Amino acid sequence: MPAKRRQATPAAKEPVGKQRKLAPTEEEKKTKAGGWLEEEVKQQRTQNKEMGFITKRLRFISDTEEMRQGSEGVLYWMLRDHRVQDNWALIHARRLALEEKVPLHVCVCLHVPKSQLSTLRHYSFLLKGLEEVAAECKALGIQFHLLRGPAGDLLPGFVSEQQLGAVVTDFSPLREPLTWLEDVKKKLPKDVPLIQVDAHNIVPCWVASPKLEYAARTIRGKITKQLPEFLTDFPLVEKHPHAATRTAKPVDWRELLSSLGVDRTVGETEWAMLESFIDVRLKRFDSQRNDPNAAALSQLSPWIRFGHVSAQRVALQVQRGGRKLGVGVSSFIEELVVRRELTDNFCFYNEKYDSVEVPRPPGAYEWARKTLKDHAKDKRPYIYTREQLEKAETHDKLWNAAQFQVVREGKMHGFLRMYWAKKILEWTPSPEEALASALYLNDRYELDGQDPNGFVGCMWSICGIHDQGWAERPVFGKIRYMNYKGCLRKFDVAAFERKY
Repeated sequence: MPAKRRQATPAAKEPVGKQRKLAPTEEEKKTKAGGWLEEEVKQQRTQNKEMGFITKRLRFISDTEEMRQGSEGVLYWMLRDHRVQDNWALIHARRLALEEKVPLHVCVCLHVPKSQLSTLRHYSFLLKGLEEVAAECKALGIQFHLLRGPAGDLLPGFVSEQQLGAVVTDFSPLREPLTWLEDVKKKLPKDVPLIQVDAHNIVPCWVASPKLEYAARTIRGKITKQLPEFLTDFPLVEKHPHAATRTAKPVDWRELLSSLGVDRTVGETEWAMLESFIDVRLKRFDSQRNDPNAAALSQLSPWIRFGHVSAQRVALQVQRGGRKLGVGVSSFIEELVVRRELTDNFCFYNEKYDSVEVPRPPGAYEWARKTLKDHAKDKRPYIYTREQLEKAETHDKLWNAAQFQVVREGKMHGFLRMYWAKKILEWTPSPEEALASALYLNDRYELDGQDPNGFVGCMWSICGIHDQGWAERPVFGKIRYMNYKGCLRKFDVAAFERKY
């Protein structure tokens, strides 16, 4: 179908992708009854309730390391990893609270910036997860607090008011969370330790490598060498025995979502989960993961991005499921662990992780910066505005279909996301504009946008990050090239175009 005949859904008044569910395939319908994974995981946590905490998972942000004596609780500032179970940051906070025999508190500081990237899609997904967190905290005797505003403005005062003796938080390598962390550190009482635990990566980012890594090949050995130590089971977070005298204010989640000043034209979506991946899709992941028409991917990146699911839990269950099914899982572990943790490394050790022209350490590698500069003025075969791209108004039906997929479903197939970003480089006036547009569209519509994976995915496609130079050609220079004919050799392009 020609692009001009499709509706411009991103600009529509009604939310796009609202409650779009993926219909189960016939194969999924024939699998065993759902729910087995939850019970299996619960048993594993119970069996490992004495599992120790590896202190290399944490680092002290504050100068003081000793918990303030005579305090009335420990606080876990939940920043990136929005879950109770399988969360090393919460596990450590609870450990401190048990040692001091004080209550345990969890706090989220909800700040919604005025931006086109603040969409109903993202905040609805976040709040649904937090609602489950709050309910589980209540059942376990943990006080859950939701504060409206920037952490630097609210958290230090909250700690003083509640007379809390330590603050534990999780880890994000991105610019804004690191700024929030520094703001809290400056204003927090000097006798209250601020402790950061990497609950997102299996091998903590600062342990995996102390420097910016050049590519997957340079970090792979460092991570895999340490996986036996860090890829462990989690202990069960049980009911906390020390009750708080001051209880948290309950949250009206429906009212909260309706009150947020977000862009509601980008609506909610729903996707598949871990159990169906192990039951159905895992066995074809290795051979069919690059086919956008095949049900072969885990579809878990939104849950991992928002911290609703632990990547470490996913790795453990997929390894176990793979052994039962008799299929290899090395290619999945490569993407889930090595490639994903490489993106945290890139963003943590390079604050200009979303820029073409930056000082050393380079955002774009020197060879890539040079080749992009050399070809910046090359004639483009087509020029499209950001608005045309957003509305999928290009000559390329495959690209349009990929854009329609992300607008409607909140997720684009990984192979197509590479093709999609590289075409943006080919169809915009400069590499800088191409990167800005790719990041805008990715972060606005992808449920796993605004995340190191998204930044590095666009930087790889457009700026050659973690890649090598290839045969030189117009516009791309030595940046890896992808085209429509190449996709025709990979999968049934027409079938994908018909679908979207």
